[in-house]
Amino acid sequence: MRLFAQCNLAYEFAAATEAVAKLQVLESADQTIVGETLTLSPGARLVSVTAADGSRLLRGVMEGTVDLAYTATVDVAPRTAIPPDARQHRWDELPPETLDYLLPSRFCPSDKFGRFVAREFAAGPGGARVAAILDWLHQEVDYIHGISNAETTAERTFVDRAGVCRDFTHLGITLCRAANIPARAVGAYAWRLEPADFHAVMEIYLDGQWWLADPTRLAPGDGLIRIATGRDAADIAFLTTGGAVRQIAMTVSVARLDG
Repeated sequence: MRLFAQCNLAYEFAAATEAVAKLQVLESADQTIVGETLTLSPGARLVSVTAADGSRLLRGVMEGTVDLAYTATVDVAPRTAIPPDARQHRWDELPPETLDYLLPSRFCPSDKFGRFVAREFAAGPGGARVAAILDWLHQEVDYIHGISNAETTAERTFVDRAGVCRDFTHLGITLCRAANIPARAVGAYAWRLEPADFHAVMEIYLDGQWWLADPTRLAPGDGLIRIATGRDAADIAFLTTGGAVRQIAMTVSVARLDG
């Protein structure tokens, strides 16, 4: 599937402020960048660097009124759903780079959910356990704007049983980690997401590979374009600053170019 993603962001900084932006599509086996453009206003003095996981960061200093505009044409390969018999690895079998994604993080206190997961999601093949977790999220958690904020953790979402994409993702990650399955957050552009926005989804490590899943079920798997990965939303934010900033405008859109 060929998709065209674009975003336009505008901010106001009262003083020169250090910042990291994650807008650019990452290159991976299941998505190929056909072409892209990046336009920065003079107030954004940023350089692009690539992290170990393939995420591409814009880092530097922003000052005054700043405009960021990015477009990408991307070929996304068909993505396979997690097979029910996908194997869950023992810890001593896991690649070292996956081990951090077994641990609690700021928004994903997985150490508090061990008893619930052991009782609710019976032991068995890893793929079947993850499917049960995703089904539980779909049945038990409502998608509601405004019930959560930037400080909401998976523990709060578990109590409220409602939230938006980042809340579904945090709770899904938390439950997988509590089941000893590595899970990480993914920032993405999403085709057919309404309303259009940056989207938070998740990846789960089973059977020797990462599998992409949208716990909200609001966007098709083949319509997701990955931007960045991390422990939770703090690692995949599209803008992180070292000081105060005021957002002036933001638009995000994804269109299909073929079919």
